[in-house]
Amino acid sequence: MNRPGSPQSEGDVITILLVDDIPEARENIKKLLAFEPDFRVIGSVGTGREGVAMAKEMKPNIVIMDINMPDMDGIQATSLITESVPTAAVIMMSVQNDPDYLRRAMLAGARNFLTKPISPDELYNTIRTVHAQHRVVAQRLSAMQQVPEESLRKAVQAEGTENRPGHVIVVYSPQGGVGVTTIATNLASGLMKEGIRVLLVDADLQFGDIGVLLNIQSQSTMVDLVDNIHDLDTELFDSIVFTHDSGMKVLMGPARPEYAEVIEQNNPTAVAQMLEKISGNYDFIVVDTSHQLNETVLSLFDIAAKIVLVGMPTLACVKNVRFVLDLFDQLNYPPDKTFLILNRVLDDRNRQRFTIPSEKIARFLKRPIELEIPSDELTALEAMSKGIPIIARRDKSRSPVKELMSLSDMLYTQLVGQEEVEDFDSSADKARRKPGLGLRLGKA
Repeated sequence: MNRPGSPQSEGDVITILLVDDIPEARENIKKLLAFEPDFRVIGSVGTGREGVAMAKEMKPNIVIMDINMPDMDGIQATSLITESVPTAAVIMMSVQNDPDYLRRAMLAGARNFLTKPISPDELYNTIRTVHAQHRVVAQRLSAMQQVPEESLRKAVQAEGTENRPGHVIVVYSPQGGVGVTTIATNLASGLMKEGIRVLLVDADLQFGDIGVLLNIQSQSTMVDLVDNIHDLDTELFDSIVFTHDSGMKVLMGPARPEYAEVIEQNNPTAVAQMLEKISGNYDFIVVDTSHQLNETVLSLFDIAAKIVLVGMPTLACVKNVRFVLDLFDQLNYPPDKTFLILNRVLDDRNRQRFTIPSEKIARFLKRPIELEIPSDELTALEAMSKGIPIIARRDKSRSPVKELMSLSDMLYTQLVGQEEVEDFDSSADKARRKPGLGLRLGKA
């Protein structure tokens, strides 16, 4: 009987390269791996430089790399292997269970981290899991490397000719706990119509919850695309995107908070770059974000056709929304780029007692409130437990289903019904951009 995640045929043997400066350690791991018929050790070397050279020559599926070596440490060797042999997945190992080692290993491109001494079951399971997660990306990259450059260029150009409008809608709130993920998920679901392609993106890189809301357990995430962002094409992107039972396409964020640093530190605008490259293959791209104002979120604002700015009728939230609106003005965003809504609005009986009236909020913000979504935690919890959007309920007349449907209908009408205008994100605008909030506003 095959183990979960184990290969189904002889052709699925996982090839492995061992890199450790201690010969006994390499030999012990090699003996452990010899007990498993789906593993084959194709190389065993004692230095980081040798590991890089052999990885380039042998192109293994998995590289098991010790972190501490004399000539070139495992971090540097992993970085070089990830860049030169992207089809290989590196598993780092160390006697030190230090969070800093884990962070540096993941930034270098490692797929997992093991602490010595390693139990056989932990070693076997880790190798199979990492191989399964990296397999789709590795196969696609291997196929690309076998295609002549000119043919590949023409194929990529052809794939980009679908020419859908690619309206990017960023859902954002300056305060956590406002329900941004719920709104983004239901907005994407509401925009799905016959012939319309919708992509939902989890860009809350550290603590994204779209997977929880939709009961998704995807092995592939946007982190798998970061190293190939300049050569990104539709087929590679689609191999990473998850298809929900409802038919919705979902690009998952990093699986763990520490993996987010691969994007946030190395290329904070990577998510925006991805979406710009593939936008022509979708009618709408709905992006869920964190409440932080960082370079990742700012770059998404820049490419957005609409920013759904979500607030709650509380003093603290309204104050923060006012700050964000002032920021948008300073960034010269046109007023109609922002779509202001209030979430978790209490019923008329409790509104005056516990929250600020909507009319006062609109006067203070000097902006119309486009939509008010009533508070209904039970409906949200029921939808989450089933892994479906709220608007999938059969009773469309019940709050907040009807308000969420109205949100998607209003944005659909505004974006599809309007004339195509000059792209706000022109090349001249891009040239004037500066990274970081202070630099953008000329204050740093």
